[in-house]
Amino acid sequence: MLLKDKVAIVTGGSRGIGEAIVREFARQGVNVAFNFLKSEDKALKVKKEIEEKGGKVLTFRQDVKEYDSIKVMVEGVKSHFGRLDIIVNNAGILRDKALMLMEEQDWEDVISTNLSGAFNLVRAAIVTFMKQKSGNIINLTSVAGLKGMPKQVNYSASKAGIIGLTKALAKEVGPYNVRVNAIAPGYIDTDMVQGLKENYRKELLKRIPLNRFGKADEVAKVAAFLASDEAKYITGQVITIDGGLAM
Repeated sequence: MLLKDKVAIVTGGSRGIGEAIVREFARQGVNVAFNFLKSEDKALKVKKEIEEKGGKVLTFRQDVKEYDSIKVMVEGVKSHFGRLDIIVNNAGILRDKALMLMEEQDWEDVISTNLSGAFNLVRAAIVTFMKQKSGNIINLTSVAGLKGMPKQVNYSASKAGIIGLTKALAKEVGPYNVRVNAIAPGYIDTDMVQGLKENYRKELLKRIPLNRFGKADEVAKVAAFLASDEAKYITGQVITIDGGLAM
């Protein structure tokens, strides 16, 4: 348990990749907090199941788009657990459509959630990390941020922005022993991919050299590695987990 007694915040931790990261961190002995916006029943189920196994977890109904709310969450976690070691920016949304049909709100919602939401958590935690001369920031980007995807101009832009944020901040806070890395998943078998039409799923598989979709826990294990001291000389990197899709 390389992360035992560390304290982490994971945004969007009630489902999908975020939930898998929360569960993996808890399995590794992390005291973990996560936020949710709509999935209260799911969030409480995750919390209950972790606590039944002896883990410690906090949940917050907070919107990552609102800096003041995220700051309250960060301060609440520090007050409850006495410290903060790791933050994972996972929360994200999709508003897919062709650019010619994309409304301004489609753009604003995705950018403000996926990119500004990450900024808000980083901004709320960074002074703590710099003062204690330690900290670990993991940002979830996407293959869409690396190569772009049609009908995902807003999403691709937000995820490319995450990569820029990761690399710039890694240089800025490296002297304070704060590491910043990103994970770029490809098609992971979460609710979103499971909801695609079967013929489209088959077409997607043809583009993936490993000929399968990824699993959320495969992403979670990489997040746990990046958060651990085994990765203490890794910063400013984008780790792609996509079965070879972006090659």
